Amino acid sequence: MRTLLRRIAFSLFLVCFFSGALHAQSTSNSGTITGTVTDPTGAVVPGATVTIHNPVSQYERSVTTDKTGHFQFPNVPFNPYHLTVTMSGFSNAAQDVDVNSIVPVTANISLKLGEASNTTVVVTGEDLVENDTTMHTDIDRSMMQKLPLESQSSSISSLVTLASPGVAADSNGLFHGLGDHASNSFSVDGQPISDQQSKVFSNQIPGDSVQSLEVIDGAPPAEYGDKTSLVIKVTTRSGQGMKRPTGSINTSYGTFGSVNGGFDLGYGGDNWGNFIAANGLNTGRFLDPPEFRVFHAKGNEENIFDRVDYNFTQADSIHLNLQYTRSWFQTPNAYDNLNVLDQFGNSVGETDQKSKIETFNIAPTYTRLINNDAVFNFGAYARKDAYNYYPSGNPLADFSPTQSETVQQRRTLLNAGVHSDISYVKGAHNFKAGAVYEHTFLRENDSLGIVNPTLNSPCVDANGNPLNGFTDPSQCAAAGDRPNPGFNSVLLPYDLTRGGSLYAFYGPADIKELALYAEDQITAGNWLFNLGMRGDLYNGLTRERQAEPRLGASYSIKPTNTVLRVSYARTLETPFNENLVLSSTGCANSVLSPLLSCTPGVSGKLNPGFRNEFHAGFQQAFGKYAVVSGEYIWKYTHNAFDFSVLGNTPITFPIDWHNSKIPGFTLRADVPNFHNISAFVVMSSVAARFFPPQIGGAGATVGQSGYPFRIDHDERYNETTHLQYQIPWRKSLWYSFNWRYDSGLVAGSVPCYNVTDPNSSCNPINGGTSITLPNGQPGIDLSKLSADQQFQAGLTCDGVRATPTSGFTVCDAAGLTSKLVKVPAPGTENDDKNPPRIQPRSLFDMALGDDNLFHGDHYKWGLRLTAVNVTNKYALYNFLSTFSGTHYVTPRTVTGEVNFSF
Repeated sequence: MRTLLRRIAFSLFLVCFFSGALHAQSTSNSGTITGTVTDPTGAVVPGATVTIHNPVSQYERSVTTDKTGHFQFPNVPFNPYHLTVTMSGFSNAAQDVDVNSIVPVTANISLKLGEASNTTVVVTGEDLVENDTTMHTDIDRSMMQKLPLESQSSSISSLVTLASPGVAADSNGLFHGLGDHASNSFSVDGQPISDQQSKVFSNQIPGDSVQSLEVIDGAPPAEYGDKTSLVIKVTTRSGQGMKRPTGSINTSYGTFGSVNGGFDLGYGGDNWGNFIAANGLNTGRFLDPPEFRVFHAKGNEENIFDRVDYNFTQADSIHLNLQYTRSWFQTPNAYDNLNVLDQFGNSVGETDQKSKIETFNIAPTYTRLINNDAVFNFGAYARKDAYNYYPSGNPLADFSPTQSETVQQRRTLLNAGVHSDISYVKGAHNFKAGAVYEHTFLRENDSLGIVNPTLNSPCVDANGNPLNGFTDPSQCAAAGDRPNPGFNSVLLPYDLTRGGSLYAFYGPADIKELALYAEDQITAGNWLFNLGMRGDLYNGLTRERQAEPRLGASYSIKPTNTVLRVSYARTLETPFNENLVLSSTGCANSVLSPLLSCTPGVSGKLNPGFRNEFHAGFQQAFGKYAVVSGEYIWKYTHNAFDFSVLGNTPITFPIDWHNSKIPGFTLRADVPNFHNISAFVVMSSVAARFFPPQIGGAGATVGQSGYPFRIDHDERYNETTHLQYQIPWRKSLWYSFNWRYDSGLVAGSVPCYNVTDPNSSCNPINGGTSITLPNGQPGIDLSKLSADQQFQAGLTCDGVRATPTSGFTVCDAAGLTSKLVKVPAPGTENDDKNPPRIQPRSLFDMALGDDNLFHGDHYKWGLRLTAVNVTNKYALYNFLSTFSGTHYVTPRTVTGEVNFSF
């Protein structure tokens, strides 16, 4: 297959190399607008100003025609634009231009003699709607620069969470799109990236390098595969056409001693360009801790990004992306980690776990214009994440109520691949066909040892309680005790509390994926049809072949500025690559199986699944003032993937449930500009119902009853409202405000009383927390939670609140309450209909800035003040999540930034 692919790519290259030529530069996610401005006699007009503007995304650029009257906008994100031309002595000219392919769009303009009118762009309702079969959100850099973002080290994640509907917020830069666990793909200038981009797994592309985003939450077109619940198309910044060096230098300081500094610089000509961005961050709160108070959470990050564009001829060009990022950070501690005791009650210090991630990326793309209607792309890429996790200096200090093992990991994930496509636009057709081949090299090196003295004790007392000080069951009788029936002799050599050593695990794997696709957007009057077919061939630890139709239709009712749309997609769902080998082979390993809590009868194989998803939606403009987009979603997945975790470590691994059902709706409303006020609102309600049994992978998180349950990233409702005001008498001064409301993720570890739901972790048949008190009243057993964990959950028993050092053993069910988590009323808990959840929260952020303090022309000083969680809301992201543990939202942080642009 690889030989065939190479032959096809080489043949296409030869065909395109000897074809005709035009002038263009683009990537797979952007196009080119080109044209010539003439006067009424047909003579060219040099020096005319040409501007393109999208009122929804706020994207705007201007260029000046050269001596031949020619203008060009390279690297333009796919969107409709309003193009205007102004020139002294001529009346203004305007027309609409739709960029929806890498095939260049030609927009020749003829000016009429007359006085120039007001150059303000007049927005109409027609400019606000887009006849598209797929719902998506467009975000330009102008929005990114003014939106208060929670995380400096994962700004793209923060941006997508706030600005795109259907996204549930999680800790550490993680987000869940449309009810799935991190089933998100990035397409960076056409390079596919489907591995997790949370900052505990990888280093994201830096925000300074991004020009615009398009977040697709509708049915994915045929060119996208693998992880498609949310597809984030990234167009990076380019220096092409910047004939004067243009850039900025910035520095900031804020709460938790956070220091950030960086620069960006773009420079180029008509045929070449270079853009480079670099920055560094040092902070006392890199990750979200399990306590509202922050300690042992330091981290730093340094990254550099460079984009090079060069046109060899009018038809041949190359585009190159380069990135290197390094991050180092501590694993935040809980109070339980501050003074860890060994089996004899001696202090072994505090937990001191750290991580380092190095990411490099190189992605060249060759583009060839075949003729006026067709463009060929051929690209390659290599992207590597090298993850290193370091345990405490004294391994015994890693012991905590949520961790019984000390773990060291060296893991690498290298994606190397090629992608090629040909685009053809003619008449009613916008056709694209292509292929992607990717080879993923996984190398997992883990060292594990037991640090919990009671986990595998050879002896127990008369009540069955594990005992310290024994290394063999034969020693029990002499001490008046008895052998532990659950003792596992295989684990004894790796029990550090009994003189053991670390167990070494090495897991290599190669994952090969080939995709072929073809799609055509057909315009027929007011109708738009999207017809596509994709074929995926997955060769990993398991194999799968699948054909995937992608269909969509939309209808534009132009008199009312309304668009109606429906779409369908069949997708191949592949396992997550992070610790895939450990999850696939660990349960067959006699040492790892008990540590991974393997469930008998569950296969180690994680077979790819498939999904059928349906979308129906609309877009409606209300005059020139607002546009609203909405969509109903229904997704059914066979073999639905989730994650489990080894203790309280970053060793998270994929698991596979029988199926999932995800219904919901998304809504977005935009107010482009009304008396210097712009705003947007996004809201959604997406369920995430998963169905046992677990059919693949290591540790299970719930029983095998077959009853549905809500996964821990299910959220009933979330909403973001953003307001932005430009001061009319000083255009460089602005103010922005965010309100983010989250109804709360599912928190299955919250103790509760319930004896009816057979799937509930509260049910006694599942070893749950429901008990009967001596007085015969319903009670809740809290002995499995440490005092600190009860404090983290904000538990109050009969009016007495838990503290980090003082908790409860039992509590009457009616008297257990919390302001941080929802404890279901006695007898009402149901893992599907009424699961425990995090309490709802509203977070408010704001920013105030002046982009030109001293009214400079070419050189401008700017100042910005950002406040996140201005009310200092005390709230949780999650509590003892099976994937990510316990984390609090960011306390109030204030950051001041100074920047200089030129």
